[in-house]
Amino acid sequence: MNALRMPHWGAPSLPDEPAPLVLYTNHPAWWDAATYILAGQRFFADRQGYAPIDAEMLAAYGFMKRIGGYGIDLDSARGAANFLAASADILLHDDAVIFLAAQGRFMDVRARPIGLKAGVARLPEIAPHALFAPLAIEYQFWEQRGAEAFVAFGAPERGADLLALDREARRDHLEARLTGVLDRLAEDVATRDPARFETLLSGEAGVGGIYGVWKRLLAALKGERYEAAHGRRPETGETRP
Repeated sequence: MNALRMPHWGAPSLPDEPAPLVLYTNHPAWWDAATYILAGQRFFADRQGYAPIDAEMLAAYGFMKRIGGYGIDLDSARGAANFLAASADILLHDDAVIFLAAQGRFMDVRARPIGLKAGVARLPEIAPHALFAPLAIEYQFWEQRGAEAFVAFGAPERGADLLALDREARRDHLEARLTGVLDRLAEDVATRDPARFETLLSGEAGVGGIYGVWKRLLAALKGERYEAAHGRRPETGETRP
């Protein structure tokens, strides 16, 4: 990754009183797990982070249990019940945050409808005291060899308020809210303008390989300072020759 970025409007905004938090997200790539960890460290360092993970994957990668992963099997009624029971136990704690890939499978960020699984609409029933907020994630290549990662949070809602809707209407409501954040984030990402974003974390810029070596040599021959990054400066948008 070249950088993790967040639009200036996309920071999480939570009430002062303590309450557990469910962040329901889209699921564009395998990288989402790392994005959850980075977002948790940046914005929720005082909370214990959890994420439901496919039970077979959790069995293959046991270390995920040590970093908050808990197994789910949503293809069976028993698996869905186990997911709700485990989540209910987690959400008893005010300092908990669950990162929930609510699509249940990898999906392109442009797919509409985004198709949230029914389980996300069940969580307010077992945790009406919890807060529920959408988290949009996107990855795109701009001008560096590494991809740009983007996150944006929507405003939270209380589970008790969501219970005013029946289960199907509740799922549709949550899906519409996440879709709205995804669409707004996509508009900013499409501009390829770093000034629209706060850079939460940046990696090593540059195109690498033979072209990177050639750029370094050319800068030396010209007596110029070598710039690894290609095109615009990632933080300012200033164009390099």
